[in-house]
Amino acid sequence: MNPWLVYCDGSAMPNPGRIGLGAVLIAPDGTRHTLSQATHEHGCNNEAELRALMAALQALKSHGAQALRLHCDNSVVVTQLAQLADAKARPIARLASLFEEARVLLASFDQAELVWIPRHRNGEADALARAALGMGEKRVAKVSKKRRG
Repeated sequence: MNPWLVYCDGSAMPNPGRIGLGAVLIAPDGTRHTLSQATHEHGCNNEAELRALMAALQALKSHGAQALRLHCDNSVVVTQLAQLADAKARPIARLASLFEEARVLLASFDQAELVWIPRHRNGEADALARAALGMGEKRVAKVSKKRRG
């Protein structure tokens, strides 16, 4: 069974603040779907990331997906959902119910793998989350080195 590939990201502007969600869903046949949605919720970046993942899972359900490989650039979300017995994996009490809801959603698929990726490999999902809040793409300032003469 070929999995759907999913890239998701959430944005809180400011942090904490308004929450925007972004996701790219790629079906096994290569068909691409995107999600860019502002919510009525206010929260921190971890909550935004978690809500983006949950929105992607709901969208995948509506597409009939059963196998998926999810990519997320938030190590807190990945660690918490993987339930790693690590000192860094202490539950975030305020978000405990959301993490539990996400675990139930993940378990409803035949096959689901959640993978951490570096932020620079999640640009499209980030842009979708920021666009939902009316924000432009993040610009990276280039530092030039002056030559000593």
